[in-house]
Amino acid sequence: MKKPFNIDPSATSAFNLRGDFETLDVTEMLERPVKAVVIGGGTGAPMSIRTLLSMGIDTSAVVAMADDGGSTGLLREKADVTPPGDIRKCITAFAGNPLDPFVRAFKYRLSIADDHALGNLILAALEDACGSFPDAISICETLVGAQGHVYPSTLDHVTLSAVTRDGRRLDGQAVACHSRTALEKVNIHGQNGCEICAYTPALQAIENADLIVLGPGSLFTSIIPNLLVPGITDAIRRSKGSTLFVCSLADMQGETWGLTAYEHVASLLDHGMGGLLDYVLVHTPRPLEPPKTQDTLGVVSSEQFEDRSNLKAKTRHGLVRPVHITYHDMQEIQSLGPIVIARDLADFEHPTWHSPSALRDAFLQVLRLMHARKTL
Repeated sequence: MKKPFNIDPSATSAFNLRGDFETLDVTEMLERPVKAVVIGGGTGAPMSIRTLLSMGIDTSAVVAMADDGGSTGLLREKADVTPPGDIRKCITAFAGNPLDPFVRAFKYRLSIADDHALGNLILAALEDACGSFPDAISICETLVGAQGHVYPSTLDHVTLSAVTRDGRRLDGQAVACHSRTALEKVNIHGQNGCEICAYTPALQAIENADLIVLGPGSLFTSIIPNLLVPGITDAIRRSKGSTLFVCSLADMQGETWGLTAYEHVASLLDHGMGGLLDYVLVHTPRPLEPPKTQDTLGVVSSEQFEDRSNLKAKTRHGLVRPVHITYHDMQEIQSLGPIVIARDLADFEHPTWHSPSALRDAFLQVLRLMHARKTL
């Protein structure tokens, strides 16, 4: 018999498995408070949120509103609510005590109720009771003792469409993320053709940030949909902060099937981030070195995730495709403007997740670079 209550898996599971590490306050090191905003969705963004909070950084999140799968998809279809799923995951990531009973219950999925996440039902009910989705978010933030704020990138009901690299059109976020070939372009559309407007507090959070973190997470269905909301990239341009893209470690769905780190960055630039990206964080298990001969230029090492047999098995069966980077890719990315930080970022036991400690060390390196360049 299926359990009636199940904890909804999310990127924050990495913290639950390994335990939150000791809080580090970077204010003293940098001689000033730091504000950060994470732009993304609900799978990878919680990892950046928890990491930044552990560094004593004033953190907020701007979350995509194109989700239409699972519990969220059912609620959108049957109740015409604002998509709650990714918002719920980010609210949970901000929780002051992840082990608090209400926080745990907030993540429950109910097999006895169409596998809905309890947090999704609470947000949907509060939106109806308050007549306001931001008010519903605010109440849930109070209930979990949130250490920061979550902002939808838009309050308008939007739908995502995509074009694949082999020319097919896919409608809907849930369909697009499971494409059998990598995506080329995505767009969002307002309900019944209505104009899409950015949520003003989301714009303000971006403009006031010292560090703007994109990801990690699904490139085309979690990160880029935020950038497609009119006004979001303009807010990034107006901000005096630096931008950091945290590239995913692997693709387990399909939307970036086989794309290199360079192609991830190029897609970001093609979707509004041209001239706006300062740093790119990518995974490699060993230092990138120049190829010995011209013939080896661009060759990908089979040891990108060495000594991780579970990932290798999944890779052989086509379930996971690591995101590769070569020395040539690094040069190509840097020719576009961003500084590349390449290091081993994978969690040893769960190699498709970022290691919390490695991610925090990388964020510290970015902050030090910003401080040295006088952008912080």
